[in-house]
Amino acid sequence: MKGPKNQGARAKLRLHFLENLNRVMDSDELREVSGGITEWARRVRELRSEEGYKILTHNDLSSLKPGQYLLRDPKPEPAFARGISKETRALVLDRNGFTCQQCGAVAGEAHPFDPTRKTRLQIGHVIDKSQGGTDDAHNLRALCSVCNEGAANLTLDRPSLHKLLVQVRRATSDDQRRVLEWLKSKFEP
Repeated sequence: MKGPKNQGARAKLRLHFLENLNRVMDSDELREVSGGITEWARRVRELRSEEGYKILTHNDLSSLKPGQYLLRDPKPEPAFARGISKETRALVLDRNGFTCQQCGAVAGEAHPFDPTRKTRLQIGHVIDKSQGGTDDAHNLRALCSVCNEGAANLTLDRPSLHKLLVQVRRATSDDQRRVLEWLKSKFEP
C-alpha cells in the first residue's frame, strides 16, 4: 500500500519531468524533487511502467550517463497494469520467511548494509518481465528495497557478441529492422 508521502513524491516527480521536457536531470536533483525519500528511483520506475512515461536512461540513449534521466514526450504511452495480486504478494513473502532472498535482511529490522534504514521488502522477479518472466508465484521472490533497486533486468547473463549476432540473424526481417531502429535511436543524438 502506498502512503500519501510516496504518492506525493510520484506526483512531484511527474510534474518536474513535464516541466523540464528535453532537459537531462540527475539522481540528486530527482531525489530532492521527491522530497528526499529513499525510494525516489522506484517512483520514477512507476512513472515509466505504470503511467507509461518514456523516461530515458543510459540504457535507452548512449549520450546519457548512469544516473541521468530525460523525458522527451509529455504524452504517456499505454502502460501495463501491475499483475501481482495482494494474495500472491502475501504468499511469496510468507514462503520466503519475510526475508530478502539476496542478502538475508529481515523485514522491519535494521538493514545489514545500512543500519540507519529499516528493511522494507518488495516483490522481485527471478526472470524479469522484460526477459519473458511472468507474475506467477514461482517466478517471484522477496527482495529488500536495497537489493531490488539494482536488480532491474539483471536476472539473465548478458549474451556474448557472437550469441547476440546469431539471435539477430535468426530473427525475422521486421524484427531485425526494429533492432536497427532501436540501435540508431540509442546511438544517434
